[in-house]
Amino acid sequence: METQSFDAKPQVKATLRLGSESYSVEPKKGSLSEQLVSLKEESMTILKDFITKHNVPHDVPDESLEASSDDDVDADDIPEKPQAKSKKTKLT
Repeated sequence: METQSFDAKPQVKATLRLGSESYSVEPKKGSLSEQLVSLKEESMTILKDFITKHNVPHDVPDESLEASSDDDVDADDIPEKPQAKSKKTKLT
């Protein structure tokens, strides 16, 4: 079987357009499967960073922070857990 070397130039490339931002991903050199793995890892890192960057709430009112304090928990707000009946198995 003939072995080909793909170290000369990457065979895959991707451009991610997230909103108004554009990211270009070029994987490391290696075989096609290694390039695809590298492309996936770099793409996932870019997506994670983008989501983290854009998932921050900008306008948070102060009232909601005060209302959600742990000191003001009422007994009526806590749902009761139904008691589970134990099951007995018959040995035959």
